Amino acid sequence: MDYIIVGLGLAGLAFVEELIKANKSFIVFEDDSQTSSLVAGGVYNPVILKRFSPVWNAKNQLAIALPFYEHLEKKFSQTFDQKFVIKKAFKSIEDQNNWFSAFDKPTVAPFLDAKLDKKTYNGVIGEHYFGNVKEGGRIDTHKLVEAYRKYLKNNHWIRFEKFNHNDILFEGNLVTYHNLKASKIVFCEGFGVKQNPYFNHLPLEEVKGEILTIYAPKLEIKFLLKSTLFVLPLGNHRYKVGATFNHKDKTSIPSIEGKDELVEKLKKVITVPYKIIDQSAGIRPAVKDRRPLVGVHHKYKQLNVLNGLGTRGVMIAPTVAKNLFQHIEFGTELDPEIDINRFD
Repeated sequence: MDYIIVGLGLAGLAFVEELIKANKSFIVFEDDSQTSSLVAGGVYNPVILKRFSPVWNAKNQLAIALPFYEHLEKKFSQTFDQKFVIKKAFKSIEDQNNWFSAFDKPTVAPFLDAKLDKKTYNGVIGEHYFGNVKEGGRIDTHKLVEAYRKYLKNNHWIRFEKFNHNDILFEGNLVTYHNLKASKIVFCEGFGVKQNPYFNHLPLEEVKGEILTIYAPKLEIKFLLKSTLFVLPLGNHRYKVGATFNHKDKTSIPSIEGKDELVEKLKKVITVPYKIIDQSAGIRPAVKDRRPLVGVHHKYKQLNVLNGLGTRGVMIAPTVAKNLFQHIEFGTELDPEIDINRFD
């Protein structure tokens, strides 16, 4: 066998797609211990609206990611990609001025609309108008991952069981794991990599994120609203609202504190009544320099890691999976900004 993949979130899924294209043999291990891809908002947005700065490598990432998801939609005859305008609600004139200053940045300007949106939207607080961000959207990550798991299961390419790192044996250029022999293992474990003895030295942070789903029949917006938090339309008057960033709580259990924080912030964003119909939580694997953790183990060259995609996994996953695959198979250089060797 060519590959063992550990973990099937967005990173694992994107790497498996590379293997299928190249006719490589593989098996995936997935134990449902990490939920960040399943509960993710799934939004792709080329601009960091807090600072009106570009998302790292946004143009190149979108050029790879959008055809990637389009291919998966055809593969499964399902829709995963919902494209929409992202509207940034300005909180002040200074906020507006910062928006227009961003047009001086050549990596940001193509994604911004120079004309402010001065409309009023029922129930939306926006007395200082809105700025439109182009080329945004949302991948329904839950729907995608579930469809992909089913596909792998039907082809006998996945085992729903815990992977035990201590059972890896090294034999020359191969690895043995129970009854399997493989050339390579790729760990796509999310924050579970903290329990991986081969890669737990990497500076991965666990950041808990919580999201509410609300029912608001009087809120009629067909765009993603970005304000103190994001409000994402799901259809049928349902909206995802998020997200929190908690560096202390390491559980994937929805909390009262998370709910209260989101409810409090939502007061500054919408004025219409709503009902909370769901709350979800997940742990994002984040890195201090906001770059993924990708590369080969310094001693055991059969072991590889694809991790740390953070809040922008939807955009980043297809690019970094392709880079790692080409590095392993053809010796193509890893982007130094994502290579784990930057921490050695």
